[in-house]
Amino acid sequence: MQFHFLGTSAGVPTRTRNVSALVLNPGLASGGLWLFDCGEATQHQLLAATVNAGKIEKIFITHLHGDHIFGLPGLLCSRSMAGSQAPLTLYGPKGLREFVDTTLRLSGSWTSYPLETVEIDAGLVFNDGQLRVSARRLAHPVECYGFRIEQHDIPGALDAARLIAAGVKPGPLFQRLKNGETITLADGRIINGLDYLAPPRPGKTLAIFGDTGPTPAALALARGADVMVHEATLEAAMAQKANSRGHSTSHQAAELARDAGVRRLIITHLSSRYDSAGATALLAECREVFANTALAADFAVFDVRADAFR
Repeated sequence: MQFHFLGTSAGVPTRTRNVSALVLNPGLASGGLWLFDCGEATQHQLLAATVNAGKIEKIFITHLHGDHIFGLPGLLCSRSMAGSQAPLTLYGPKGLREFVDTTLRLSGSWTSYPLETVEIDAGLVFNDGQLRVSARRLAHPVECYGFRIEQHDIPGALDAARLIAAGVKPGPLFQRLKNGETITLADGRIINGLDYLAPPRPGKTLAIFGDTGPTPAALALARGADVMVHEATLEAAMAQKANSRGHSTSHQAAELARDAGVRRLIITHLSSRYDSAGATALLAECREVFANTALAADFAVFDVRADAFR
C-alpha cells in the first residue's frame, strides 16, 4: 500500500505545491488505484508522477470546494480520450452527480467507459471483502467527509514443508488447505488446513481526512490507524482563524493523532502563505505534540508497509 501525493496546497496552488489530490495504491491484485480529491491540474500532476490514470478505478471526493474538485471533469475526459474502457466509480457528497453530469453536458463531453457516481452519507461506503471503506462527516462550511480504509486481515502463510512431510503433494490440494478447508487423503487421513496455517496478519488501517476543524467525529475516524493523512492549514497561533473557516492547525492535527493512537501522521493541505521554511516550521510544531509526523510534498511517496517516507 502506497500514498502518492499529487497536490498538497490549500485553496490555491503555489510554485511548488498544487491543490489537493492523493493517489492510494491499495495493493490489489488488479493493480487498481484510488484517487482522493481532484483539484485543478491533477491530470498534469499524474503525468509528472508517472501514475497511470487509466488504472484509477475509484475516485473519492471529500467535498465540493473547487480546490478539491475542479480537476475532475478534465481527468474524466482525458481518460476517455486515451481510450480507457475500464469502469470508474466516483464517491462523494450530494451534488457530485450534478456537478459531473452538468459539466460533461455543457461542454459536449462524454466518457467512453462505464462511469458510476455514488453520493454518500456517513457510514459504510463499500466493502469488497478485501477493503472496507467508511465515511464520517467533518466540520467544514460545506458537506465534507473523511474516509477510513480498513484492510481485512490477511490469511496466514501455508506451512508447505510440514504438509510435504505429512505426505501431501503440492498441487490443487494446497490451495484448498490454504483456504482453510479440510481434505481427505487417499489413505484415509483427514487434514485440516487451519492446522497448517500461520495466524492471520492484521490488515492496515488508513484515515484520510478532508478539510475540517476539530470535531468529535475525527477521533472515531482515526482511532488506531496505521497512517492518518490530515490537513495542517495554519500554524498553531492561528487556531481561531483556522477553526472559523473549518480548518485545523498543526497542533490540532497532531493532538488528534496522539489522542487517536495512530502510528504515523502525514500533514498536507498547507496554506499558500507558507514557503518551504514555513512548511518545515509547521512540521516542527506537529512534532512538538506527535513525534512521528511527516510533511507531505507534491510527488512524495509514502510506503505504508515499510512505514517509510521518501
